[in-house]
Amino acid sequence: MSFLFSQKPSMGIMNLEKGEQHFRLERFLPSIELQQFIKHYWIVEWELAEDKTHIQEVIPNPCVNLVIESGRTFFYGPATRKYSYQLNSKGRVFGIKFKPGGFFPWYRQSISKLIDHPLPAEEIFSVPREELESTFLNTAAEHMELISRMNEALLALLPPEDKLTDLAEQMTEYIRLHHEITRVDHVCEQFNMNKRTLQRMFKQYVGISPKNVIKLYRLQNAAEALDHGQAVNTLELSLALGYHDQSHFIKDFKTIVGQTPEAYTRSVARR
Repeated sequence: MSFLFSQKPSMGIMNLEKGEQHFRLERFLPSIELQQFIKHYWIVEWELAEDKTHIQEVIPNPCVNLVIESGRTFFYGPATRKYSYQLNSKGRVFGIKFKPGGFFPWYRQSISKLIDHPLPAEEIFSVPREELESTFLNTAAEHMELISRMNEALLALLPPEDKLTDLAEQMTEYIRLHHEITRVDHVCEQFNMNKRTLQRMFKQYVGISPKNVIKLYRLQNAAEALDHGQAVNTLELSLALGYHDQSHFIKDFKTIVGQTPEAYTRSVARR
């Protein structure tokens, strides 16, 4: 059996098609001057009945996100395992997804410092959290007006160009698009860089190791295949993703997703 892995996936949002029955997700490109650093802006809005709750699970990817959320506005580094959002009542979250490596020029410290240690937004924007939340959440402004406001705020803080930012993004995009990549050596060969230099650059600019980036993208593809009912055989799926050992695939999947592929498939079917 062959598997069709999407070139424009759900960005790790697990079972997105069913999730969108409970919320609306929109993505927007930033202004051209910011596109070296930022993949997209995103806005999630929901309005649930008073007695309803929706828990949305997300497989991490190697990106820093600014999340403007009522009472919790932070820059979050790349996660290393699945995380969940609980949606209740009515609300909005405004976010910025930076390209892999794209936040380093703004932060000027190793992105690995942000793993499990979110950065208060005030440290970059120099305005109180409450002001950001008022500007982007507690407003009736149209979405394009919110995008314009964020473009203006970020352009006022635009950092100098950093060539390694582009290189980090090229490398992670190469990994994402080439499902046959299973080892860090493959990336070293493609970009003519020794392993130690590559690992040091990823720690500084991306925040996680190239090995973890490879693993996250492979497991994103696995979860997408299961979400869309493509995978009926774990062995076939593991081979399609470049695993030579089915047990290794199951272990990686459980580490990131929190359950085995079989259990995940059953949970998708119940939703």
